[in-house]
Amino acid sequence: MVVAERAKQILDEVERAVIGKRAVLEQILLSILAGGHILIEDLPGLAKTLTAKSFATVLGLDFKRIQFTPDLLPGDITGTYIYDRNTGRFELRPGPIFSNLILADEINRASPKTQSALLEAMQEFQVTLEGQTLPLPQPFIVIATQNPIEFEGTFPLPEAQLDRFLVRVSLGYPSFDQEQEMLRRRRERARDEPQLQRVIDSTELLQMRQHLETIFVHPDLERYMIALVHATRQDGRVLVGASPRGSLALWKLSRARAALEGRDYVIPDDVKAVAHVALAHRLILQPELWMKKLSEHEILSEILERVPVPKV
Repeated sequence: MVVAERAKQILDEVERAVIGKRAVLEQILLSILAGGHILIEDLPGLAKTLTAKSFATVLGLDFKRIQFTPDLLPGDITGTYIYDRNTGRFELRPGPIFSNLILADEINRASPKTQSALLEAMQEFQVTLEGQTLPLPQPFIVIATQNPIEFEGTFPLPEAQLDRFLVRVSLGYPSFDQEQEMLRRRRERARDEPQLQRVIDSTELLQMRQHLETIFVHPDLERYMIALVHATRQDGRVLVGASPRGSLALWKLSRARAALEGRDYVIPDDVKAVAHVALAHRLILQPELWMKKLSEHEILSEILERVPVPKV
């Protein structure tokens, strides 16, 4: 299928810059194809920014980076109206939000008021300024990053905003050989920034998204997705389970994975493959489990083993 071929070309090109992280890059591409936003939660220096810039280049999208800081104001993101003396009128000075792909770097460093400026944009794909609603360019994708271990001077994302990210991924440290390959490539190209080629443009990306609407999902598989989500709500170790957005996330990402595999139908393995990145960040565990270092991923793994898989 065309989507599978183009997706392979996209991943191959991005992997020229981000070495040895094919599985994570695929999860990010699944979210982009499914029309969702991505939260990358990882330590400093692990190519979070490079990943976002690489996808923007390869997908042929307008790219803007917003560095979130405690003094960042909502107007710094959305823009504002400025009085023009020459014309005697207020003119719109659009902010960086009016781009195809936004990198919200260290999103948890900004105040909740500024973080909330992204909510309408992420959910409604529009911005309201001075009572006027302005549509955002399509496609519109937010890739946000945050450091999971540094809490001083940060404002943790509220659950309502976490829920708006289709996936949460982590790149992790490279292996010894991967890090050596990184040095070898840097030596050979004699420059810091890798030169990537555009594979598709925004129009073709929207066409690939439209193709996902033709992917068939059997009703039994839909019930399986809902059963997984309901199991998170009924588990005694989970204080707050996944919302209905979790079911939609499983449904969207499963169709995207089927397309990447060259199929026009979803199978149970598609659902299992995306369950962790789609649901883990939507769970809030009981406080006493934090002391036991039990993670959301461990609970999800148990749920995936426990919930019966339909035969379709």
